[in-house]
Amino acid sequence: MTTDPAAAEETEPVTGPEPGGPGAGPGADDDGGSADGSRAPAGPDDEAAAGATDATDTEPGSGEGGESEPESESEGPAADGASGDGTAAADTTAQLSEAEAELAAQRELRERIERRKAEKAGPVQAGARLSGKAADLLAAVRAVESGGKPPASVFTEPEPAPRRSAPEPVRQPQVMPSATPAPVASEAVDTVRAVLVEGGAPEALAAQVAAVLGEGADAQLRENPWQLLRVAGVRPEQADGFARALLGAECGPDDERRGGAVTVWLLEQAALAGHTALEAPALHAALAQRSVPDPDAAVQSALAEGDALVFQDALDEPGAPPAPAPSEDDGEGAEGEAERPVRVLIGLERYALAEESLADGLARVVNSLPKEDGSAADWESAATGSAAELIRAVAGHGLVLHTGGEASRAEPAALAATARSLGLRVCAAAHTPDGRRRFAALLASAERAGRGAASGPDPLSAPGFGAEDETGAPDGPHHGTDDGPGSPARAQDGAAGTHGGASGRPGGGQSGEAGTHETVTTVAGLLAGTEGPGRDADGMLRTDLLIVLDAPQLDVESAAMLAESLPDGARLVLSGDPGVLWSAGPGRVFADLLAARACPQVASRTPDPGPIGELVSGIGIGELNQVAAPGKEVVIVPVRDAGEAVHRTVQLIADSVPRAIGIPAEQTQVITPGHGGAVGTRALNTALKERLNPGPGRFGGFDPGDRIAYSPAPGRTVPGQVVKANADGLHLECAGAAVVVPKERVEQTVRHGWALTAHQAVGARWPAAVVVLPGDAAQALTRPWIYTAFGRAEQHLSVVHGVDQALPRAVAEVAAKPRTTRLPALLRAQVPAAG
Repeated sequence: MTTDPAAAEETEPVTGPEPGGPGAGPGADDDGGSADGSRAPAGPDDEAAAGATDATDTEPGSGEGGESEPESESEGPAADGASGDGTAAADTTAQLSEAEAELAAQRELRERIERRKAEKAGPVQAGARLSGKAADLLAAVRAVESGGKPPASVFTEPEPAPRRSAPEPVRQPQVMPSATPAPVASEAVDTVRAVLVEGGAPEALAAQVAAVLGEGADAQLRENPWQLLRVAGVRPEQADGFARALLGAECGPDDERRGGAVTVWLLEQAALAGHTALEAPALHAALAQRSVPDPDAAVQSALAEGDALVFQDALDEPGAPPAPAPSEDDGEGAEGEAERPVRVLIGLERYALAEESLADGLARVVNSLPKEDGSAADWESAATGSAAELIRAVAGHGLVLHTGGEASRAEPAALAATARSLGLRVCAAAHTPDGRRRFAALLASAERAGRGAASGPDPLSAPGFGAEDETGAPDGPHHGTDDGPGSPARAQDGAAGTHGGASGRPGGGQSGEAGTHETVTTVAGLLAGTEGPGRDADGMLRTDLLIVLDAPQLDVESAAMLAESLPDGARLVLSGDPGVLWSAGPGRVFADLLAARACPQVASRTPDPGPIGELVSGIGIGELNQVAAPGKEVVIVPVRDAGEAVHRTVQLIADSVPRAIGIPAEQTQVITPGHGGAVGTRALNTALKERLNPGPGRFGGFDPGDRIAYSPAPGRTVPGQVVKANADGLHLECAGAAVVVPKERVEQTVRHGWALTAHQAVGARWPAAVVVLPGDAAQALTRPWIYTAFGRAEQHLSVVHGVDQALPRAVAEVAAKPRTTRLPALLRAQVPAAG
């Protein structure tokens, strides 16, 4: 790796005026009408205005003042002669008729002029030429003067006509599904607002409280003010102040209602940190820190209300076989010896049920695969190359785990291509749209390679088929938008079109347009039903093989929904890099399954290429190595303080990387440890916006062209760009899809996206990445964080380094923070270890 020299001189690009922008002339947009290019249709009022002007004062073709006199009336023969047959043999009668017509026209014109002169010379009748609203007002005034009653309609404003919007040049954007709470009746919100104001709480919380507590929310708050803790962002000390204002002397730290509410709040905070449950001693200690005098009574109160559940999980020594069940011949002493230590766990009902459902679903997947389905020989013949071990494992098992880095994704792609060639219905789901696009390109390449090996040259490349496939996109991976050849939809077309599958065989894969959005999806889209193969009458996914990529990002609830959705006999492959950060939601599904050893595990031997791959692979095993980077693939930029870190980051994005590496700013991603602080995402995005897309931020802090990070649901981030804003909300383009975020949701779901955290960036990759490590972030660094952040770069990685020895220390010593889950114990009870 190399160290970047002193900051290069920053230069601002010189740009000219945009077509049609300020300074642009009338040019192509000038249609001879008004300044804005519009023409108002002529009406009766226009004719009246034209009649008030002498015909001799109007220039032909001026286009102003409404309808002008036709030129044929003043030029007679010239106009009429234009429609003749052009012959010179015109008889005398025709000539006389034309002369008479001309004389008649002249007489008519003179009479009209005389009439107008007479009208001007005569007495003026007030209001005689008024029409419309002006005439109605004059009539009303005269009615009042004569003692009458004016019409009521005169002084009422008519309903404005609906404005007709111009048609959109592209498809109308659809509002993407998000975690927006269901609308609540305004009456319920008003009653809750009154209670909040009485207790001194912010009335802005009224809608959230009404949505969370449901019907009778105001009565629930009065009965138990600590229910306010159920609203996200409210802390116990704030709820205590609210309760004191409502209850007065009745309020105290030993209140049973307070103990139960604080218990639930602590379990919610634990879920945000990734725990699906807490051990009883840890929960009791946390309650004591929150001034709960009797933690055990508080826990019992939460259990009695049904807000939490208690579990007892047997503890086994690592590697020890499960204890045998006592026989009937054993005495009481043997029963005593059979007692095993247990741990008591308390968890919220939703996560407890999700873990139990996940364990049941995985056990069904493992046990429902037919032992002999007659396809073993087909699988074995297809098991070639680096994916051979994975293909053999999937052939004989319902659940398989696959581990490896970015390069190893080619092996699940080869597996998917093989399964499709065998006539199986295949679905692959990635964590992000970028992961979907990359896997779709790999699958398309694997299927092309399979066709070439099986039948020689691709028949579609023969003369008569053109250079592109049926999707309109050339072969090979691409980068682009949804309308371009590299869009996810087009990449899926190439991966799930007529090339894949075995036509004519039972269940023979997808073909043509039917497979466009069925093979490669995102996990969120698959679960929401907006992507993927769809579901059958029983609600099961129409697939025989489900491959889940980025498996470490699966939280327990998403994993449970996937397992429940698989039909009997379907296979499930979880593939991912175990070194990256775990899921944003509670649970550590992939790590728990690896530790439980309940199914075959296939570790890829395909290393990530290049200096970045070598660096990241070393970090994965706890070593921060010096790697050779002759092409400046890895550059270290030392900084001394936060101000210099921001300056160098902006310089790298706007100047150094585009100039020295050739990667533009829009393809470079900044990654930093957190949102706050002097070098967090907020500070960096402010500096980057000022340099890359300056503007007033008139749309809630955003301008067209801003890079953004959109979070349609907690824990999910989709990079995109601002297109425009109107009454409907903020219009975005995210992964090639049009998105409209309602204005009331913009603040909660949209951030600027030049700089992201590693948790937001996981599952996606960019041609270049700038990882910022400021001095105040030393305590937040862990090996998984560094591994994830450094691994987001494909071609170039710059590290803005201000943490000194904290970086190698974190790589060598600081592992992932443990999470408390129940999944391993549940799996041991249902699925025997694979050995």
